[in-house]
Amino acid sequence: MEIYSVGGAVRDRLLGLPVSDRDFVVVGASPEEMQALGYTAVGRDFPVFLHPATHEEYALARTERKTGPGYKGFAFHAHPSVSLEEDLQRRDLTINAMAEDAQGHIIDPFGGLQDLKARVLRHVGPAFVEDPVRILRVARFAARFTDFSIAKETLELMRQMVLAGEVDALVSERVWQECARGLMEARPSRMFQVLAECGALARIAPELSELAAPAFVALDRSAQRGRSLAVRCAVWLAEAGLDLAAIHSLAGRLRMPTDCSELALLTARERPVLPSLACPGPAVLLEFLERADALRRFERLEQMFLAQTDLAGESLTQTWRLVSEAVQTLRDIDAAAIALKTAKAEIPLAIRRARLDALARLLG
Repeated sequence: MEIYSVGGAVRDRLLGLPVSDRDFVVVGASPEEMQALGYTAVGRDFPVFLHPATHEEYALARTERKTGPGYKGFAFHAHPSVSLEEDLQRRDLTINAMAEDAQGHIIDPFGGLQDLKARVLRHVGPAFVEDPVRILRVARFAARFTDFSIAKETLELMRQMVLAGEVDALVSERVWQECARGLMEARPSRMFQVLAECGALARIAPELSELAAPAFVALDRSAQRGRSLAVRCAVWLAEAGLDLAAIHSLAGRLRMPTDCSELALLTARERPVLPSLACPGPAVLLEFLERADALRRFERLEQMFLAQTDLAGESLTQTWRLVSEAVQTLRDIDAAAIALKTAKAEIPLAIRRARLDALARLLG
């Protein structure tokens, strides 16, 4: 039995990057041997085990065979006779198809080291076309490794996969999972540029297939500032110029998390209003705060202003200070006291009048 570190951990160590997750391949072992050594079986589709002490994942070396369309159409074969090279051959990119043994020796049967030095994302072999998720992964790696280019032959294979309809077999959850990861990379615009270049973006998100340069600038600005996923998603969709119905439709189709879709809708809806908040009247300010549900969801309002700042490309500090002071002003109003001395039918109007008066005093 031989154990090798494989994939991203090897790649990142060679690039001098921090290694967070490590994956291991075990060659020459059976599931029974792994369990006898104290490993816990966790894999459903193929044998994966957790180390008894570190709880890191150890997978038995395996091959795979295409059996149907999409990324689920595979049959896996794990057996002690499967070699390390056979296991590495099924991987997507050469830079992810390297292994390292216990002595630190690099096993590189497909030229990953050379491609690392040349800063090239290149597919391992013709089997690349069998898994459409690899299109998304290549685009995501382009967003992470911003100085890497994509090999021409790899990009051509991606185009062929799109034309063959492989992308159409992707399920929404997987598309969003990869998009979310790409949004959190160093230069997320590259992901969508690559997807557009190979034709995949028009299939998975046709609303975004005509993204203009300003959207990329704002999105990368948001990434540079270390924004959350929800903020980056809001910037991405708001700058795309989609109307609210299109954003709602896309968010539902990709099954985006609620915090992402709600913030994107709020950001796009309120973006035209932002200039009026620089010097608003009490009614304009109150209506904005009510639409944003600011008293109950202040944190979401703050996230929206971060997105608006990235979209505007300039500071909105003064506007945010005014809005946050306005929220506190409204919170200081004793609505219960107003209700006690007001006829039931008049309570909403009395509270609104009190809020307008308080905001008028705040605005001077």
